[in-house]
Amino acid sequence: MRYTSLGSGSEGNALVVEATEGASTTRIMIDCGFGLREIERRLLARGLEPGSLSGILVTHEHGDHIGGVFKLARKHNVPVFLTTGTHAAVAHKIPDGMWVVRCDSHIPFGIGALQILPFPVPHDAREPVQFVMTDGARRLGVLTDLGEGTPHVHRMLSGCDALVLECNHCPDLLAESAYPYSLKMRISGRLGHLSNSAAAAVLKAVDRSRLKRVHAAHLSKQNNAPILAQMALAPILGWLPEEVGIADQSEGFDWEVIGG
Repeated sequence: MRYTSLGSGSEGNALVVEATEGASTTRIMIDCGFGLREIERRLLARGLEPGSLSGILVTHEHGDHIGGVFKLARKHNVPVFLTTGTHAAVAHKIPDGMWVVRCDSHIPFGIGALQILPFPVPHDAREPVQFVMTDGARRLGVLTDLGEGTPHVHRMLSGCDALVLECNHCPDLLAESAYPYSLKMRISGRLGHLSNSAAAAVLKAVDRSRLKRVHAAHLSKQNNAPILAQMALAPILGWLPEEVGIADQSEGFDWEVIGG
């Protein structure tokens, strides 16, 4: 099982997870907030043909997560999986004949060699979810775009081998920024985005006994810096700051392999 970020931030998000079973490979994209040509370019840069995707999972309807989903899916005949609430929010944008599957935010489902475990999160969207992906032996937790950790979030992320974890902002930098007060309140509120310290609190609350790799994701260009996110998470893990990976906006991060 392996995974790669194609970019993470307010300008677009996409993560690819891959598992092989025998001669068959399952390849899932979580979100696609980039334009069609750009996401095709980023996929090819990772050695992936866009038509090789087994499905696209959508976390919620905000443009930096769903903006390129339907163009990519329609061109390459890829099924799209999203919650009923997200479907309702974007139904007017879905082309006729699109291969769309509505999933329950509490019920696991399978796509090829991967089992998908969706779970609801507090965020200012219609029915937002995040995901744990497993091939039966290894678990990858993906947690971006939420305002605070919850006991259910902590349970879902416990026992993962790898995590992609939102570290959106530094509260001090956000407070000092030129953002309007209303936007600052939205970002820092319980339906907004995780600060570095809030991400560290989530990390502290989960079972980390199997955890080998962590990437900080969805960092704000204006209100955060990679070293600040790394310094917030590293003490919880007992790692050096540079051992915490970063999913940046322009490049994401290269392939990471979970297990042998």
